[in-house]
Amino acid sequence: MTGGTGVTVVARAGLSGRRRRRVLGLAVLAVLLVAVCAASITFGARAIPVGAVWDALVRPNGTETDIIVWSLRVPRTVVGVLAGLALGAAGALMQGHTRNPLADPGLLGVTQGAAFGVVFAVVVLGVDRLYGFIWFGFAGAMVASVAVFLLGAVGGRRATPVTLALAGAAVSALLYGLIAAVVLGNEQGMEIYRFWRVGSIAGRDFAVVGQILPFLVAGLLLALVNTPGMNTLALGEDVATALGQRVARTRVLGVVAITLLGGSAVAACGPIAFLGLVVPHLARAVTGPDYRWLVPFSALLGAVLLLAADVLGRVLTGDSFEVGILLAIIGAPVFIVLVRRKGLARI
Repeated sequence: MTGGTGVTVVARAGLSGRRRRRVLGLAVLAVLLVAVCAASITFGARAIPVGAVWDALVRPNGTETDIIVWSLRVPRTVVGVLAGLALGAAGALMQGHTRNPLADPGLLGVTQGAAFGVVFAVVVLGVDRLYGFIWFGFAGAMVASVAVFLLGAVGGRRATPVTLALAGAAVSALLYGLIAAVVLGNEQGMEIYRFWRVGSIAGRDFAVVGQILPFLVAGLLLALVNTPGMNTLALGEDVATALGQRVARTRVLGVVAITLLGGSAVAACGPIAFLGLVVPHLARAVTGPDYRWLVPFSALLGAVLLLAADVLGRVLTGDSFEVGILLAIIGAPVFIVLVRRKGLARI
């Protein structure tokens, strides 16, 4: 009895310590997010004293500094936070549902679907403004994700991680070919597509925030609702079914959440490389495999890293490097280090 009680006490102490570490990690990320938001508003291609930035935030009176802060830097910061939250959470969900440590939101066809929607709007319909083609990008991401899920469940069987990954690769390859065929013969379409394809949060304003915010909020809520089911699915579909988990419902809920999060972020900012791929691995080192902690941790970490990379690009290059380029340059070596770590493939 005494030995059993001792083991129970040790187990409870271990769980309590793990929970404290996770809560502390979330608190640290929240503080870091506030810090990088402040840096994003303060630093830029044009140097503005901190006091002037503070006055513009709390007592705007129409000066040039006020215009720079409220028209350029604050919306850019908000869009960066929203896109980072969305891509981080979507990456964690994607890797969990496909059981693939190399998966990111683009594996469901979200990226290429959004790209095709943008190209279709620009070349076929003549839409040349971000506020117009962002809706087509989101619609393209939704259609591509639905097509991937239907193909993954072809033959009356439910979608599995393998069929989803294969269907996503096939649909993405098809859409990539269609995009190339459309834009190669249209100079305007090629220029807009090239700018969007880089991945950027510059030039976005509160109108863009209003367009993507409802979808991002809905996606984040669905992601959090999806996490208990994902913990059960991690045990295997047969075990999950035996435990009473509705596997098909959990898969559909996850695909919808990934589509809402990834589709809205990619449509507004373009494909931002490596964020949804690397962030879940970094978060998993702190949270472990529990998706109830992993998804919110990945979301916050994604927002912190995206904004930090954007600020770094502005400080070092004078805003000549878009955040998508900088994250690709930084993310590639970081991911190589992660790949070499033992246990990366275990999700």
